[in-house]
Amino acid sequence: MSVPGNINTAPPPSSFDTNTEFYEESRWQKLQRRLFEEPLIPLGCALTCWALFEATRSMRSGDKHRTNRMFRRRIYAQGFTILAMVAGSAYWETDRSKRNQFNELVSDREKKDKHEAWLRELEARQEEEDELRRVRERLIGRRVEEKMGAREQEETFKEDIGQDKGGVGAIRSALEASEARRPILEAVRVLWEGRR
Repeated sequence: MSVPGNINTAPPPSSFDTNTEFYEESRWQKLQRRLFEEPLIPLGCALTCWALFEATRSMRSGDKHRTNRMFRRRIYAQGFTILAMVAGSAYWETDRSKRNQFNELVSDREKKDKHEAWLRELEARQEEEDELRRVRERLIGRRVEEKMGAREQEETFKEDIGQDKGGVGAIRSALEASEARRPILEAVRVLWEGRR
């Protein structure tokens, strides 16, 4: 059984494959598991506490021999507890190393999931920016087309009214096209003769 989405393909510890509670345990479940794995340690702690309690009772009653015996029992109980811890640690070392490997696999998977989520976020942001850029380019293109269309309309309008040569436009003659321009002296002569 491998952890999905993990780069490291090493399987988790096989001794825990059937135990689904192993993968996600609460503090209470962890305490219960530890008590089950090493029951001699709590027993040694209980014996130590009992020896101390009995020593304080005998001190209050004034029995020195019983007090010394209880303090010796406390030392034996503490030695038993330490011995149980060392023996249990040696016995459960392989399973603890497998648990540590599994915890490392889980943390690697979480890191990879977080990294992939970050990459997806960056890709989504990039897509949003690309879409905004395309929308801006379309708007700018429409404005340019509108301005070009307005210029073309203005130029055709200027051509129609005769302002296509620049400036404020060409000044046209008030005379009709049938009337040709004559030199001034000839026009004065025609007027003079017209008076007669």
